Amino acid sequence: MSRPEDLLPPDLFYDDNESRKYTTSSRICNIQSDMTYRALELLDLRSPSLILDVGCGSGLSGEILSDVPSHQGGPHTWVGMDISPSMLDVALQREVEGDLLLADIGQGVPFRPGSFDAAISISAIQWLCNAETSDVRPEARLRRFFEGLYACLRRGGRAVCQFYPKNDVQRNMINGAAVKAGFGAGILEDDPGTKNSKLYLVLTVGGGGLKGDITGIVDGMSNVDVLDARKKAMGLCESRANPARKGDRAWIMRKKEQMASKGKVVKPNSKYTGRRRRPAF
Repeated sequence: MSRPEDLLPPDLFYDDNESRKYTTSSRICNIQSDMTYRALELLDLRSPSLILDVGCGSGLSGEILSDVPSHQGGPHTWVGMDISPSMLDVALQREVEGDLLLADIGQGVPFRPGSFDAAISISAIQWLCNAETSDVRPEARLRRFFEGLYACLRRGGRAVCQFYPKNDVQRNMINGAAVKAGFGAGILEDDPGTKNSKLYLVLTVGGGGLKGDITGIVDGMSNVDVLDARKKAMGLCESRANPARKGDRAWIMRKKEQMASKGKVVKPNSKYTGRRRRPAF
């Protein structure tokens, strides 16, 4: 079964027909609702907040934000942005309570610095990994998005982005772009190894700790995949006392990871990776 992002850009794929189908499907609505409640749980908001809904579509997640009861920290005020005019038209017809903005998140997040307390995104950011034409660079689109998102969140703010990466390359590309933008970042996987597996990129702005590492900062993140931890497990982190030298194993593996994060094909690592050959006689 083809993924939607492999067929057309989102503004073309979600036309009037697809937008109505998406919004009226009870299966999709239930899944969207479950993922939004999970994102709210990870945001851990204690009082009514101003939330940015990235890729808000027809406002399914926004309705939940508006209906959070006071004893759970709500209700929240929200602003939604989406690239599909048809999706936003459906949201207007449904008279959702949030303000709506037609915008391409790959071109940035056009709000004043520190405008939002938090942000959520459900099933949207994986679209940034696609390049419909040769002049589109997914890395640049991800960079503009995460830098804009980081800027528009207040210090101490948090964002949760549920996404469906096609492969580990996209997963690492998204996580790496978030860390480069300044976020503390980690990926939480619910129901790993099953067809119902869901990935949540949890992002923090400030709050101490090493850049990229949110272990111990976000409640319930015992099954967290932190970018720095992944590098250590792969033997890619260098100590100051023993820096990697050009041509050795650590240097080669770091370069291969950089190439893979750019979407290029690299050979798998083996016991021979970085091994020096004996002189030939």
